[in-house]
Amino acid sequence: MNRGRRDLLVWVVIMLGATLWLGTDVYAQSGGPCSGDVAKFCKDVQPGEGRIIKCLKEHEKELSPTCKQHVADMEKRLKETAQACQDDVMKFCKDVKSGEGRILRCLRAHQNELSPQCKERVTPQPRKQQ
Repeated sequence: MNRGRRDLLVWVVIMLGATLWLGTDVYAQSGGPCSGDVAKFCKDVQPGEGRIIKCLKEHEKELSPTCKQHVADMEKRLKETAQACQDDVMKFCKDVKSGEGRILRCLRAHQNELSPQCKERVTPQPRKQQ
């Protein structure tokens, strides 16, 4: 993979990450796999703009086994998403400023034009009823 494509892959992971990663704010409130860790390490962190995710990463070695596994699973999904969407990002969103979910919004704005692999990963899935 040439340097430009590798840099793009890293960029896509970062840009999609804040939006696709675990939705930490929701997990913190709903008893998800990292809720205890968020309460323990990040209770004073204002949710939004990836601050809780950053806090969890700062305490990565101290996280519960359940949260560590969840984080690892989400990071794997992110890498797979970045690979699936890298061509679409270059095609539709290369001039979009990164941050605050703009890349994801751009991809979703082009949802009908995305490759099937990318479309599957960035299309919101309906929430399961509890």
